[in-house]
Amino acid sequence: MRASHALVGLFLLVALWQAGVWLFAPARYILPSPIAVASAFLRKRDFLLQHSLVTLTEIVVGLVIGAALGIATAFGVAAMPRLGRLVWPMVLILQAFPVFVLAPILVLWFGFGLASKVAMTMIIIFFPVASAFADGIRRTDQEILDAVSLEGASHWQALVSMRVPLAIPSLVSGLRVAAPLAPLGAVVGEWVGASGGLGFVMVQANARMQTDTVFAAMVILAILTLTLRLLIDRLTAGLAPWASESDPSSQFASRSFVRS
Repeated sequence: MRASHALVGLFLLVALWQAGVWLFAPARYILPSPIAVASAFLRKRDFLLQHSLVTLTEIVVGLVIGAALGIATAFGVAAMPRLGRLVWPMVLILQAFPVFVLAPILVLWFGFGLASKVAMTMIIIFFPVASAFADGIRRTDQEILDAVSLEGASHWQALVSMRVPLAIPSLVSGLRVAAPLAPLGAVVGEWVGASGGLGFVMVQANARMQTDTVFAAMVILAILTLTLRLLIDRLTAGLAPWASESDPSSQFASRSFVRS
């Protein structure tokens, strides 16, 4: 995803929003106009930016920890298949729990501070990364594995030298899917119980019928989400340039190169 595409999409969304306000003329507390939201942001700029930093911290820490745990779990499942057959069902069960059920429990366990929000974000990030990476490792071309086996490579050597590098495109895809979900985890945690963050701002403003402030917080959250996705795209493009999302044949090309 390019920055120009994100900006065009954001502009179109704002244009449709303003058109709806002009066409239906709803009450301001039901649907404020983009101008009213911009005015609310200017009035409460310092307040909103302060809480944005809280949410951003939760997002970044949760994303890093969740992605690291997802990568480690996928690698462990591939390295120790017998253990993986026991661990993976537990991962699936954890993913089956709705986030709105887990959030109150995490607040009870870790309190109203940063830890519960990071845990919520981590859980949401973990599964897409672990699932995509594990699937990429599992789908290594059998011909490659046979060739490596004929060369006398052990299971560990085949995993490290062939299966993991060839699964990098799948890992990149998992990170790209997971990145936009990170803000959701942080905000859901803040809705349940927090003393700061954009989710906290939304709950407080909604209770006071300050819909323009709610929308201002939502716009900031949308910008954070788009920025995070663009950052992940840049980082993964640098770390794995062969895993270009515009080239679906990149993984096949990598395998062909190794085979030759």
